[in-house]
Amino acid sequence: MAMADLFPETNGILSLAPTDKTELFEMLAAAMAGRLNQPREKVLEAILAREKLGSTALGRGVAMPHARVDWLSQPAAVLARLARPIEMDARDGEPVDLVFLVLWPEAASEGFLPALSNICRALRDNQLPRQLRQARSADEALRSLQAADQVFP
Repeated sequence: MAMADLFPETNGILSLAPTDKTELFEMLAAAMAGRLNQPREKVLEAILAREKLGSTALGRGVAMPHARVDWLSQPAAVLARLARPIEMDARDGEPVDLVFLVLWPEAASEGFLPALSNICRALRDNQLPRQLRQARSADEALRSLQAADQVFP
C-alpha cells in the first residue's frame, strides 16, 4: 500500500506532548478512535497488546506501534511528531520523537508486512526523518512521507 493511501494529509499530528509511553499510546488511541469512529479503549487495547510482545521502537528516534485487528475494514495510520522525545525501550537507547501508528484489518493480512516494510525502507534514508522533524505543519510532514513513495517504491 502506498504511503499516500496509508497516511492521507489529514492523518498527521505535530507537537504531541506525552510524558511517557503510556500517555503516548493513550493520546494516539484517542486520535485514531475519533478518525475510525471506534471506542478509544478498543484502539488502546490493540496497541497495548502488541507492545506487550516487545517494544515497537525501531531506533534512531522512531517508533511504529502497530496491530492487526478484526474490527477494521481498511488500514489506518497516523504520523505523530512529539514535542519532546520520550523513552520507549529502543534497542539503540535513543528516545523517540517520531511515531507511526499503523492499524490493519485482520481480514487483509497479506498487505500488512509489506506496508510496515515500506515505511521502514523509507526511513532508512536520513533525509526523511530529518524532513519530518523539521516540517512546519502536519501537511508538510505528510507530503514528505508521501514523496518517499517516489524514491522508495
